[in-house]
Amino acid sequence: MDAPIYLDHNATTAQFPEVADAVRETALRYPANPSSQHEPGRQARRVLEDARDQIGQLLGARQEGMAADQVLFTSGGTEANNLALLGLTNASLIQNGAPGHLVVSSIEHPCVMDTAFFLQQQGWQIDLAAADANGVVQADQFAKLLAPDTCLASLMLANNETGVLQPVAQLANLSACRRVLVHTDASQVVGKLPVNFAELDVDALCCAAHKFHGPIGIGALLLRHDVPLKPLLLGGHQQAGLRPGTESVALAVGMQMALKICHRSFAKQISRWEELRDVFEKILISNVSDAKVIGAQAKRLPNTSNISFRGFDRQALVMALDQAGVACSTGSACASGSSEPSPVLVAMGFDEVAINGSIRFSLGATTGHTEMTEAARRILNVCKRLRHSSNG
Repeated sequence: MDAPIYLDHNATTAQFPEVADAVRETALRYPANPSSQHEPGRQARRVLEDARDQIGQLLGARQEGMAADQVLFTSGGTEANNLALLGLTNASLIQNGAPGHLVVSSIEHPCVMDTAFFLQQQGWQIDLAAADANGVVQADQFAKLLAPDTCLASLMLANNETGVLQPVAQLANLSACRRVLVHTDASQVVGKLPVNFAELDVDALCCAAHKFHGPIGIGALLLRHDVPLKPLLLGGHQQAGLRPGTESVALAVGMQMALKICHRSFAKQISRWEELRDVFEKILISNVSDAKVIGAQAKRLPNTSNISFRGFDRQALVMALDQAGVACSTGSACASGSSEPSPVLVAMGFDEVAINGSIRFSLGATTGHTEMTEAARRILNVCKRLRHSSNG
């Protein structure tokens, strides 16, 4: 088989070599528990807090002249989103004495949608904000769903399947006058585009290091300094008691380093990704009949391309592409293998045939022109072969 081409970076990314080295070196040099009171523990604590502070600065949560917002380390994006939604609603429940109302977009990642449906089972009222045909949830339509008892609105910063960017800052502005907290899942944006927590003006933001060439096993919840949150875990004082458990100093350093590397390369990387993506899409759309780029008319992540190969079966296509040496996906890795149509594409109004042929391709920091043109060639060959066999 030809050398594999990995185009599933929205699922996970390989660590930068510098990150892998830093994680290993930190683990060996600072093995002590950062909560311990002895000198090795204090050394580990200083390294941990330096990583936390640098992540906060890079993401606009620690700015000079402003109160420092919290950067809570978690095991990843799923835990961070759960902590945000459950922690904020539990705080509201304690304050108000009864479940209230949430507004969640219809295109959220499963870890947000499933948490919202769990809260619905606990007595919370849930409204879903619809997306338009381009995959954009219009902020003014979202705001119309806000009610007097709404305590939280959740809108992802960019969709993991389509790459379509969402008007989170506009929603935060519309929600502020109603005293509604705003949470955003920024897992697919951090490390790919500049993200500024203060400028977004949200109350909670979640991300995961493995989405931007950092280590697997660590993520973060950025929380505005004056927002009440109840912990999901008990039994420790770490991170102000909001996320108990011994922190991994090595993973925190790895996350900080990966983010720093991404920020250094934004100026060149973003335009490079856009050029590679656009050429890739043009080749496929020009040569596969009825192929369509999903969300093409909207602002998208520069590294993400979701293409509907109408008339093809997405599972068969992904398997055939895998055999041809192109690693891609049908959408969210957390819903991989599901026979159900993508809720995101359903929400965008696509029919079953279009959804059944949709494939996501996502680029990483090291994806190059040669890989993309070769991937396009292999995809065209696979489509030709599958179409010929179905007609034969």
